[in-house]
Amino acid sequence: MEVVGNGGAFKRSLLLSALSYLGFETYQVISQAALVRAAATVFRVEEILEQADYLYESGETEKLYQLLTQYKESEDAELLWRLARASRDIAQLSGTSEEEKKLLVYEALEYAKRALEKNESSFAAHKWYAICISDVGDYEGIKAKIANAYTIKEHFEKAIELNPKDATSIHLMGIWSYTFAEMPWYQRRMANVLFAAPPSSTYEEALGYFHRAEQVDPNFYSKNLLLLGKTYLKLHNKKLAVFWLMKAKDHPAHTEEDKQVQTEAAQLLTGFSDKS
Repeated sequence: MEVVGNGGAFKRSLLLSALSYLGFETYQVISQAALVRAAATVFRVEEILEQADYLYESGETEKLYQLLTQYKESEDAELLWRLARASRDIAQLSGTSEEEKKLLVYEALEYAKRALEKNESSFAAHKWYAICISDVGDYEGIKAKIANAYTIKEHFEKAIELNPKDATSIHLMGIWSYTFAEMPWYQRRMANVLFAAPPSSTYEEALGYFHRAEQVDPNFYSKNLLLLGKTYLKLHNKKLAVFWLMKAKDHPAHTEEDKQVQTEAAQLLTGFSDKS
């Protein structure tokens, strides 16, 4: 009886060992499958990002938006901030109605917010979050716009800190400074009433950012050239204003915004000619 008992125990031991082995093998297969799926997901995201960047560089705004909205539930910060940018770009198109524009502006902010939540070390997520907050301010009144200015500045500064070679972030800090340097007196008075320390800046500060952006990446953006010209106008330096406005007017036009910049620069230069 003991021999039979020992035999039974031995068989049970073998069975348990076999099951344990099969369990380990199954675990290995599942783990390997999970790794394969994870690798495939990473590869897929990288592929989408490559397509998105190609479409962005090609100026295919609507195709880019159509591509990225398929992945609006993504948890990937790189994909989400690009979707925020694409939503905003669609909103800026001349054919977009005012109602659609407002929806897209708020949609873009939501994507940018999610991108930042997923990766606070992404300079682009900080940059586009700040841009989108600024856009939303146009629909929420002057009080909200001034209040948001602190947050906008904070995120632009963080974007520059994370990537000091990103000319666009530096340019946007220049726009922030230019905007508050030329704030109308009635808005400035309102800001002084509403806030203990309202946001403020000078044209000299704005000029410093625009030049810094140009040093990082010369001729990267027609609007930076235009704003250098306009800032020099504010500082009553006609010679340098003409120099930068000419560069803005002659900058190749790849987008609607580039064409608008060319037109504005030409009009400002014509104004000089008329006064001569």
